[in-house]
Amino acid sequence: MKELLSFGFDDVYICPHQQDAGCDCRKPAPGMLLQGAENNGLHLDKCAVIGDRWTDMIAAEQAGCMKILVKTGAGAKVFNKYQNKEYDDKWAEIVPDYIAETLEDAVNWLLKDDRE
Repeated sequence: MKELLSFGFDDVYICPHQQDAGCDCRKPAPGMLLQGAENNGLHLDKCAVIGDRWTDMIAAEQAGCMKILVKTGAGAKVFNKYQNKEYDDKWAEIVPDYIAETLEDAVNWLLKDDRE
């Protein structure tokens, strides 16, 4: 965690629970986003979640954040499932605000003034 903080992160939030624990902090639940917003005085409608998993997009949707899917890591498979409409649950209608090739692409899109 010290290493992440050395890169300029203000905080790091990690869910310590198993997937089946039913907690509100493990994605797709938005608990960590809500806690981070409360701790740092953030307005989640002005925040973005950049992730490579559909659980990231679900958490962002539930928290009211901008959703950016990155096609690196697990993101390539997730993008293909999204594109092929393979998500058939109640979260199938989620649409990322942007689909980025890389993390750098995602950040550059966020920093653009004329973002659509």
